[in-house]
Amino acid sequence: MDFELSPSEWRSRLTRRSFLSAGVQGIGAVALGSLLARDLKGANNPIGALPGLPHFAPKAKRMICLWQGGGPSHVDLFDPKPTLVKMAGQEIPASVRGDTRLSTMSSGYAKYIATPSIKPFKKWGASGTELSEMLPHLGSIADEICVVRSMNTEAVNHAPGVTFFMTGSQIPGRPSMGAWLSYGLGTMNEDLPSYVVMTSSDSAKTCGQLFFEHYWSNGFLPGKHQGVRFRGVGDPVPYVGNPAGVSRDARRTMLDDMQALNREHLGQVGDPEIDTRISQYEMAFRMQASVPDLLDFKNEPKSVLEMYGPDVLKPGSFANNCLIARRLAERGVRFTQLMHSGWDQHGNLFSGQLAQQCLDTDQPSAALVKDLKQRGLLEDTLVCFGGEFGRTPFGQNVKDGKPQGRDHFGRAYSWWLAGGGVKPGHVHGATDEFGWNVIKDRVHIHDMQATLMHLFGINHEGLLFRYQGRQFRLTDVEGHVAKGILKSA
Repeated sequence: MDFELSPSEWRSRLTRRSFLSAGVQGIGAVALGSLLARDLKGANNPIGALPGLPHFAPKAKRMICLWQGGGPSHVDLFDPKPTLVKMAGQEIPASVRGDTRLSTMSSGYAKYIATPSIKPFKKWGASGTELSEMLPHLGSIADEICVVRSMNTEAVNHAPGVTFFMTGSQIPGRPSMGAWLSYGLGTMNEDLPSYVVMTSSDSAKTCGQLFFEHYWSNGFLPGKHQGVRFRGVGDPVPYVGNPAGVSRDARRTMLDDMQALNREHLGQVGDPEIDTRISQYEMAFRMQASVPDLLDFKNEPKSVLEMYGPDVLKPGSFANNCLIARRLAERGVRFTQLMHSGWDQHGNLFSGQLAQQCLDTDQPSAALVKDLKQRGLLEDTLVCFGGEFGRTPFGQNVKDGKPQGRDHFGRAYSWWLAGGGVKPGHVHGATDEFGWNVIKDRVHIHDMQATLMHLFGINHEGLLFRYQGRQFRLTDVEGHVAKGILKSA
């Protein structure tokens, strides 16, 4: 014991976690061991998984979430409703509407007028799945996807709705799904983050919805599980590159000295954030080599680039992000979250915005599924496409007798999934003739979270983290696996 320290120095060392630091053979040694472990394990073997995980044999090893911010209209794209055509211009009966919670933009309407889809629906593939004519590329993979027409959420506004799916709560502060998977299952490639986020917007930049960083937060989990955002302009990851005049060898030397100080400090105070700092400095150094290779498309066949559409080489586009997502999947990244805005169509849905959004997203989404399949990755890569809610079966912002858009609608809406143990060529659940109420196989947000975790071999009730005196999990206190979505229930 050092009796030469001043009282202020003792206070700086005596944190509430200092009991963990019984010498460097405590957390510091574990941290150092984890840095060395990457040299002893192959890229396909998880590193840093919790003991006992996965709970059972997983169907999926990685996931790509194609998040469509704003709420794609289910009654225009995924859930055909001939009754809306027959009753166009007539009021949707009060007996159907019930006590549905609506946003303040339409909750005070005197009448709720049935508004049919913009374009007809068509049966696609051997499965005969009905999808809008505006989704021909998705139609071409109809036999690979599972369309879930019975999604349900309590959220009526964007930020709470996105936060609800990503973290299990409408209130920010909890870990996102990608962080939970990274924490529980570890990483399959220590040269890249286990959790990557990319954002894009509709080509016309019509939507003002923001993507908040708590959508990919680690919450109360260790900081190394937070999503790492790749930017579409400038350096993909800020501050990873070396300053001018600093060589890689010089950076390695400086980093070794700094890490030695960090490990000594960790041994003294036992603060887990120092452990995170150690691992993330090492990650940043390795990313200096891995990220340029990831974004080098010169070896991509022309046929693959053409499959993703004309924007595939445009940095920051949804198509470009989809191609990067496939390359991340190849390299073992656990969770890739693509966030695309532009679906909040209150006043421009019928003036061409929905059609443009389909042009921007339909081909790249379908190409991603095809590309994964032809590389043998779809079987254990889970792809999901959906937003925080759908849009109302009635029209909004009527001008000259014609509605201009649709409002938010969480009571019933649609998603689609592919790969990773999902039943292909299948439609799960159903809504009533207006697309208003779920009448079969309701899938609440917590049910979908439980189902996705199940496909990763995780019992959603068993992946827990104690914080502020209680056990937390992604699904909070609810959630049931939707077995009808699974390839083998």
